[in-house]
Amino acid sequence: MEITDGQPVLVLNRVWQAVNIVGVKRAFSLLLQGHAQAILSESGRFDILGGDEWIALSIENPPRPGAPVVRTVKYSLRVPTVLILREYDKLPAQEVKFHRRAVFERDKYQCQYCGKQFRESDLNLDHVIPRDHGGKTTWENIVTSCIRCNSRKANRLPHEAGMHLVRKPERPRWRPFVSTIPERQIDEAWKPFLSKQQF
Repeated sequence: MEITDGQPVLVLNRVWQAVNIVGVKRAFSLLLQGHAQAILSESGRFDILGGDEWIALSIENPPRPGAPVVRTVKYSLRVPTVLILREYDKLPAQEVKFHRRAVFERDKYQCQYCGKQFRESDLNLDHVIPRDHGGKTTWENIVTSCIRCNSRKANRLPHEAGMHLVRKPERPRWRPFVSTIPERQIDEAWKPFLSKQQF
């Protein structure tokens, strides 16, 4: 069996909430072992197909040229974009880990003082309340800032530097597994299952 690499598959719990993103191999394992069903949304509605039905669909309607496929000895099987688990109805309790890139993603690579977007290499993290003033390194006190604004603010409170925040920093509310995928790689078929904050 030859598997196309790099094609992520969105996994929903049985109440249609996004809970994970898996690779093609894991997706087919879940589908063919009966732990999940594929959601097909090509017809303008959501059709739910089991493993055998997915194979039959792939045989009757082969994948279009260039589409991701799994090749077997006899067939080229379509790769599903969304799976729904048959049993699992929980949301995984996951905390978004605090790190530099996660702050940039939360702030959409936008300086929270001047409002302009920058490349990652042109950004810094800024303590809104400086550490010298008792500020902590937390989601609620760290923002993305460009190098120029960071230098201008220096070791002062924003109002002392005559600066204002674009928005108040908060702990992110997105699902971590979705936030790690760049927006351009989020499949259109996923969007009905993701909140606006996730893409």
